Amino acid sequence: MQEESSDQRPEGEQPRSIRLTDPRALRAYAHPLRLSLVGLLRSSGPFTATRAAELTGESVASCSYHLRILAKYGLVEEAPGGRGREKPWRATARYTEWPEYSEDAAVAQAAGALTAVVAERYFERVVRAMGNRHRLPKEWQEAEQFGDSLLYLTHEELAELGARIEALLRPYEARESDPSLRPEGAGPVSVLRVAYLDLDVPDREKE
Repeated sequence: MQEESSDQRPEGEQPRSIRLTDPRALRAYAHPLRLSLVGLLRSSGPFTATRAAELTGESVASCSYHLRILAKYGLVEEAPGGRGREKPWRATARYTEWPEYSEDAAVAQAAGALTAVVAERYFERVVRAMGNRHRLPKEWQEAEQFGDSLLYLTHEELAELGARIEALLRPYEARESDPSLRPEGAGPVSVLRVAYLDLDVPDREKE
């Protein structure tokens, strides 16, 4: 999904997304701790480097350094309310986007490397979630979804399918920043979307 962040929003409201196209920014973001810090700021921020260290298990100095790098590329910024050296940080947008295709070799390489790092993090999170499923109430275990589908689509149909899924999820996004919109019993659910041309499936037409 490729979408430029929009300025058509109420004053003071966080942009939906930030789009990275500079290879330097893409390479800087492709760092496990920086990805974690941005994710934590989006779900639990704003917070200081000290709090970041508590959440990640890293040192305060390391978190402070990586937060400054993220700020350099516009992914985080200082939040109001700091005292002395304990300045809080916040994410600048709810999502990060980057090119899925580029004729610029440097951009394509950096974007591909970032996608690979993010995919590894997705896999780790899914494995961890599966390991913790036995702790969940029965209704949550029954509601969770783990599966796959093999579909024969054109690239236009695949793009359209992605847009339709995106439209289904949009109405629930505001609940992240506004707890008053969450119905009783709502919990944080991560929805991962992966759809790719599967070159491992034999082409029967060539048999």
